[in-house]
Amino acid sequence: MTFLGIDIGTSGVKALLIDAAGKPLGDASAPAVEPVRPHPGWSEQNPADWWKATLGAIDKLKEAHPQKLAAVKGIGLSGHMHGATLLGENDDVLRPCILWNDGRSAAECAEMEAALPRLRDIAGNIAMPGFTAPKIAWVRKHEPEIYSRIRKVLLPKAYVRLLLTGEHVEDMSDAAGTLWLDVKRRDWSDELLSVTGLTRDHMPSLVEGSAVSAELKPEYVARWGMTGPVVVAGGAGDNSAAACGIGAIRPGEGFVSLGTSGVLFVSNEKFSPNTEGAVHAFCHSIPDTWHQMGVILSATDSLNWLSRITGKKQAELSGEAAAQFKGPGEAIFLPYLSGERTPHNNANARGSFVGLSQSTDPAQMAQAAMEGVTFAMRDCQRVLADAGTAINRLLAVGGGSKSALWLKMLATNLDMEIALPEDGDFGGALGAARLGLCAATGARPADVMSMPPIKTVISPDTSLSAAYSAQYARYRALYPAIEEARS
Repeated sequence: MTFLGIDIGTSGVKALLIDAAGKPLGDASAPAVEPVRPHPGWSEQNPADWWKATLGAIDKLKEAHPQKLAAVKGIGLSGHMHGATLLGENDDVLRPCILWNDGRSAAECAEMEAALPRLRDIAGNIAMPGFTAPKIAWVRKHEPEIYSRIRKVLLPKAYVRLLLTGEHVEDMSDAAGTLWLDVKRRDWSDELLSVTGLTRDHMPSLVEGSAVSAELKPEYVARWGMTGPVVVAGGAGDNSAAACGIGAIRPGEGFVSLGTSGVLFVSNEKFSPNTEGAVHAFCHSIPDTWHQMGVILSATDSLNWLSRITGKKQAELSGEAAAQFKGPGEAIFLPYLSGERTPHNNANARGSFVGLSQSTDPAQMAQAAMEGVTFAMRDCQRVLADAGTAINRLLAVGGGSKSALWLKMLATNLDMEIALPEDGDFGGALGAARLGLCAATGARPADVMSMPPIKTVISPDTSLSAAYSAQYARYRALYPAIEEARS
């Protein structure tokens, strides 16, 4: 008996097989056509690209591991959150999906909150352009013909589930990021839906992430040589799935993710919003569990941007920064290249370098970029603490966690130890596969979602604590000053 996790990303899809003990058996990936930005601040993608990549990744698994794939009894799905996939009659896609990092709907966010003053109390979150509901409000205003034809709104992984199973279903963690869910009650809110002119009929049904959502269609059971029936779990939004992959499902357990975006994630035993600090308070994919996140939109993407303008590879830049590091640098970087969520909730915020001189070189700019992302994560920790949240254990994941310097910066600025797992895949695909295992066997998530072996633990460098606190204070002072100058 084996289990399959499918992680749907904007750049591609990864499929991972695990056995009944949770051990990875094989994986395969397939690329997707990159998102497009037809206007500044926009970000869209064709849902057909996710489906093509999903089929491609699983077909590759069949070629490499036919017997192991044939033994699959449960499938779990993970996917990028918030994307507005609009379906009409016969589930036809009406327009490209508006993605999580699309900032066009800032005006609609304000209009929604004015229309329903209780919005934050019900949703547990500020109306942000990244969430799904404001995107629909934008379509309603700017594309009324398309809006009039909407029959269902699905998130990216729910669209893939629809094609795999024929069912419209979503899990609680992904649904919490729409701004239509009563997060405390774990149910759609009629009040929130009415603000965008929608009803429950436009929504998929809801299940917990570890529960059965549907069964795989016979045509795909046959295509991949499975014996059937094969159940598909509710699954999880990408960050909740990553938490399942590293075992962060108990209160106070969390991770810091240095991916394209940056996330400070912590599990909670109860619903604990802090809308003033732009904290994300969502359902976890585990029943009767919630989680909080501080989210920044440009983490390793800040180095990607610097790489493009300097012509140096990201690894080269971070390596040069590590080689010359002596403590906080002279330059300060605000990593708001695509706007920001936590704590500013400003889709129109923009990045800045301050303190450049004739002697500033790419290595120093790279250090400043890494420090700016680190300070942004320190902002996230600050507003999580304001919500009364304590993080007891923190693991590091994502491509940026390969940088020892970046992890040292984080440990020092967050003033806590950060554990780095042994090499391996502890991302969304593993978390999704674990949820598929739970759905197929009835296993308890706590028994399945263990933490991985730890390769090393990074401790704060107390000799740099005072200098970094002073630099962080300067960093915090820059945002309001720059925004005032830009206004």
